[in-house]
Amino acid sequence: MAADGSERHTAQVVGADGEMDGSALERFAAAAGLVQRGLSYAVVSIFGPQGSGKSTLLNHLFGTSFTEMDALKGRNQTTKGIWVAEAVGIEPFTLVMDLEGTDGRERGEDDTAFEKQSALFALAVSDIVMINLWCHDIGREQAANRPLLKTIFEVLMRLFSPRKTTLLVVIRDKTKTPVEYLAQALKEDIHEIWDSVPKPEVFKKAALSEFFNVEVTALSSYEENEELFKEQVGKLRHKFIHSIDPGGLAADRRGVIPASGFCISAMHIWKVIRENKDLNLPAHKIMVATVRCEEIADEKLRCFMSDEGWLELEAAVTSGPVRSFGMKLSDIIDFYLLEYDMETMYFDEGVRTVKRQQLQSEIVNHTHPAFETMIEHLHCMVLSKFKNDLEQLLRSGERFAASARHCAQSSSVEFEAGWRDAVVKHADWDATNSRNKLQQSVEVHTACLRIAKLDELKATYEKKLLDALSGPAQSILETGERDSWASIRRLYRRETEHAILTFSDSLSEYELDQTTSVEMVLELREHARCTVVKKAREEAGNILIRMKGRFSTVFSHDKDLMPRTWTANEDIHAITREARLAALRLMSVMAAVRLDDKPDKIDRALMVSLLDGGPLCWKRSIEFTSDPLASTTWQEVSPKDTLITPVQCKSIWRQFKAETEYPVAQAILMQEAHRRSNNLLPPAWTILVLAILGFNEFMFLLRNPVYILGLFLAFVLSYAVWLQYDIWAYFRHGAVSGLITISSSLLPTIMDIVVAIVNMSHRKKHSLHRSRRAPPYHAQSLSNQSQQHAEVHYHASPDSPSSVDSSSGSDS
Repeated sequence: MAADGSERHTAQVVGADGEMDGSALERFAAAAGLVQRGLSYAVVSIFGPQGSGKSTLLNHLFGTSFTEMDALKGRNQTTKGIWVAEAVGIEPFTLVMDLEGTDGRERGEDDTAFEKQSALFALAVSDIVMINLWCHDIGREQAANRPLLKTIFEVLMRLFSPRKTTLLVVIRDKTKTPVEYLAQALKEDIHEIWDSVPKPEVFKKAALSEFFNVEVTALSSYEENEELFKEQVGKLRHKFIHSIDPGGLAADRRGVIPASGFCISAMHIWKVIRENKDLNLPAHKIMVATVRCEEIADEKLRCFMSDEGWLELEAAVTSGPVRSFGMKLSDIIDFYLLEYDMETMYFDEGVRTVKRQQLQSEIVNHTHPAFETMIEHLHCMVLSKFKNDLEQLLRSGERFAASARHCAQSSSVEFEAGWRDAVVKHADWDATNSRNKLQQSVEVHTACLRIAKLDELKATYEKKLLDALSGPAQSILETGERDSWASIRRLYRRETEHAILTFSDSLSEYELDQTTSVEMVLELREHARCTVVKKAREEAGNILIRMKGRFSTVFSHDKDLMPRTWTANEDIHAITREARLAALRLMSVMAAVRLDDKPDKIDRALMVSLLDGGPLCWKRSIEFTSDPLASTTWQEVSPKDTLITPVQCKSIWRQFKAETEYPVAQAILMQEAHRRSNNLLPPAWTILVLAILGFNEFMFLLRNPVYILGLFLAFVLSYAVWLQYDIWAYFRHGAVSGLITISSSLLPTIMDIVVAIVNMSHRKKHSLHRSRRAPPYHAQSLSNQSQQHAEVHYHASPDSPSSVDSSSGSDS
């Protein structure tokens, strides 16, 4: 490393041990600004015998600061390995390499490996190779570097299709010999060496001019004539200005490595040379382009991933759809692809194209999740709009199928527009899956909504049928008339056909297939039937209660629905039979469902089997060979239409008869009681016997009036008790209970009557005392008042002593 102030422009890249310091080379390139030069740079290298003034020439020629040999300290090796520096004041950027001198005693006579390696390295990376020779060594074998030139041509054959290089022979300390002669001699020697070098078969007849441009220049002695030396160096310097322009000193720029890949190229070339392998420069160029393009692509990918615009776009997509997502993302991608193109424009076109495609693919893959999120938002937005639009159309009364088609087409158009807005032009993403997903979601929602609407429509018509059939059917069944099921059938058919007609018209807007429409109509018809059957089963479940109610209505009321009075004229047996017949007909109606208008023998079977006696009994043997109720099914009635089985009818009838026996017995008792109440006098013969046998007692009473008065008082007392207690009502519940009730209340009643008589006597005395002082007309009013009190006490209830107390209280 140079030890002066231009450290940032001078570096040792290959040490004396032959190891390359890649980091030093990269630091130098970065400090000198080589990386940004593209193809606008040149590489100049120099080699020659040790101590021939190579570093001094480079420092004066390019303004570099290579270490120079101090002649006062002796002649020894100064430059070790390979050094690089930046030429000062020369355009384009010129990289100067100072190689270790050849033929030095430090490495020994036989150690020429490093000389060959450094010469091959210089030829591989340099545009111009300077050969530094002493003028007095021309014509010599060793001193004129003939072995070195031979080495250069030998290693040249290992480069495989090398580019054309300029060999600039610099003759130092020239003498009086004209330069033309010296140049002619050198060129002859160079051609002689070229012809003597063994070549591959492909280069057997190749001329030197195909690989080299040979230039010769001469410089005066630096120590003897420094000013002239500097003047000549100044003229030579002008040849290096714009050296890469057409006609410039750099003969051939084909295959040049872009400046950003120079460090990689140099390190790889040196590694191959050190391993003593053949150096395939075209393949090496591809390698350098590959490595460098990969590095640039990786850098651009990292820059893209950390780009603020991309990060903001990615964050925005997570929260909702972004308008012009594809255009914004495409602009960001284009920016980094353009930067890649600018930085790789000088590398191999095939390599940079492949790496560009890889970079584009990686960027697109990196953005794909955000794009998928954007499409998900688009999917949800379009689907939501589809749902809202369809719902609004249906609310406005539009037909379902037409509305669904219109909304689906609108959604498809909107999705395609959103896809075009979101897609990135660099990607070949296929919209088929997303489009199919949206279409499937639309179809699923449409199907679900159609099912919901059809269920709602079906439920509406089922409710209408329920309201139209349930109540009327119940009312008809409760009547229990013979034509009940005929009325129900007419009601069922009328309401069902009307509902099916309107229901079919409503189904047309859904454009269902014929099979589905027929199935739904059949389901509605079946619902109507089930409604009637369900109501019939409910009524059949309460058949016993209904039968008892029907029996009670017929038995307890006459034809005018007035309560019956069980007089002697009522035929209880006939009325009972009529009431049971009405109940039996009600059970016959409830026994089975008769919506199919098929005849049956249920009514006749019940009459024959259950109605004991009567004119129908003799028909049993004619119509039925056995007991028609000894079965679980009815003849000509399917089991599903059976509501009450024959066996159940028999059991229900038995229970019905048991529970209706009591009102019949009560009616008989009431009729008997009524008959007795109408016959209070004993029979005539009894009266005649009493008159004959009781004549003496009657005459005794007539002769003794006191006994007549006692009997009269007893009669009055008994009659008062009779009125107070309603004795006849007590005996209605039985003689024993009546006697017990009368005996328990007799004494209190007698006491009340006695108290009332005493009070009447006291009031009478008091009224007489007041009548002596009062005018005569007050006596009449007092008499009326006493009579009213007596009537009150006479009619008062014996069970309410409060009535007596209140009367006495008022008198006092």
